Amino acid sequence: MNENTLCTLSIDDLRALAAKALSASQIAEDNARCVADALVAADADGIASHGVSRIPFYADQALSGKVDGYAVPSCASPRNAVVAVDAGNGFAYPAIDVALARASEKIEENGCVFALIANSHHAGAIGHHVERLADQGLMALAFSNSPAGIAPWGGSVGTFGTNPVAFACPRRHPPALVIDLSLARVARGKVMLAAKRKESIPADWALDAKGQPTTDPVIALEEGTMAPIGGAKGAALAMIVELITAALASSNLGFEAGSFFTPDGPPARIAQSFVLVDPKIAPGGDFIDRVECLSRAMLAQPGVRLPGATRHLAREKSRKNGISIPTALHADLSARAAARQERRSK
Repeated sequence: MNENTLCTLSIDDLRALAAKALSASQIAEDNARCVADALVAADADGIASHGVSRIPFYADQALSGKVDGYAVPSCASPRNAVVAVDAGNGFAYPAIDVALARASEKIEENGCVFALIANSHHAGAIGHHVERLADQGLMALAFSNSPAGIAPWGGSVGTFGTNPVAFACPRRHPPALVIDLSLARVARGKVMLAAKRKESIPADWALDAKGQPTTDPVIALEEGTMAPIGGAKGAALAMIVELITAALASSNLGFEAGSFFTPDGPPARIAQSFVLVDPKIAPGGDFIDRVECLSRAMLAQPGVRLPGATRHLAREKSRKNGISIPTALHADLSARAAARQERRSK
């Protein structure tokens, strides 16, 4: 089946198919729906590398026991303005839901809350997690470490993850301002897609085993590392994320974490952290005015757009026209969903 052939589904239909495919793979139905919602939201925003293309990897890891599809996150509050959630080697999305719901309850009293998720898994497009907080009127930062993909500056062995960082804050009128970036020049998922499609990658995306630029995505994934943004500064930022997530949560550092893409090997057990701030704590009380002032100054310059604008355009297009995915992926998801239905009918 041609990988470049596409089929289009409505957001609701893709979400239903994704949830069925996941729940066929030793994943609790509540967890499957939560994961499906997050992955389809990524596809709707044009982020296919973090969308339903992840389901075969997620499902196979759940079937092998590398990730616990039945895990129920546990939540504690070791300090008044701190939320600590243990994902229990389950999927990140249910654990993040628990952490952010509890942190939101604490924000009124504390003004600033820190949430930490331990023993977690791939957190997807983390801009979505902070976007929902901005929709509540909050400012938020998110961090996640990930399996090793970036070498320390001057080295050639993957030690840090590509470690995404996201920020969001409300604006006077929706949508919220959302900034979501990986500390690699590109997310590793994009290199994965290029390898699957047998396409070359730009020379500044990745390095080979000797630390030299490569355009071969297979070499980048199997022998090399991802290039950090900003050279030495990006590698240093990746180290900071390892410390503010995994080290703080007693979870796996990037070089200890199992791959997100293989069904075997050690579990990921990585970590995420969130900082939630109520803008009303600012003494001036004019945070939104300041956001709009900065936004206007940026947009007054020809060719400038606010971060996240492309995602919102893609989201509107997906709502109207549906989401296109490879027919081979659709067949895979459909087969998994059918197997679930067949087991239920017996």
